[in-house]
Amino acid sequence: MTPRQRRTYFILAAILTIGVATFFILRAFNENLVFFYTPSQIASKEAPVNQTFRIGGMVLENSLKREPGGLQVEFVVTDMVKSVPVKFDGILPDLFKEGKGVVAQGKLNDQGVFIASQVLAKHDENYMPPEAKSALDAAKVNQNTSSKTLLNSDK
Repeated sequence: MTPRQRRTYFILAAILTIGVATFFILRAFNENLVFFYTPSQIASKEAPVNQTFRIGGMVLENSLKREPGGLQVEFVVTDMVKSVPVKFDGILPDLFKEGKGVVAQGKLNDQGVFIASQVLAKHDENYMPPEAKSALDAAKVNQNTSSKTLLNSDK
C-alpha cells in the first residue's frame, strides 16, 4: 500500500468516525428534547399522546386528591381557560400548593390524563417559568376577547 492510499484511507476513516459521532450526538439531543404545552394546547390536540413533554399552569383550587397511605396524588392544571387532570406517583415539592404555579413533565395517555414523572413548583412569589407566564397571559387575553365577543353578541 502506497503512502497516498494510506492517507486516503485515514481521511475516509476520520470522516466516517466524525459522521457516526455526529449521528449519536444528534440522536441523544433529539431524545432529550422536551417541549412545553399549556392545557389549552392539550385540549386542542396540539400535544403528542404517549410522548414526554411538559405541561404548565396553575393548580386548580380544591382539585388535589391524595391516595390514603400512598404517594399517589391527582390534581388539575389550568391556564384559566382549559384544564387537564394530572396523576403523579411520588413526593410533591414542599412549595406545591393549590392556586400556585406548577410545571410537570410526563406523558399524556389516551384518556387525556397527564401522567407526570416529575412535578416542579415555583420557588417564590415572583417567579414563574417564562413559557408558563406567557401562556397564562395569552389565555387571559383570549378569555377576555371571547367574553367581550359574547357580551357584544347579546345586544
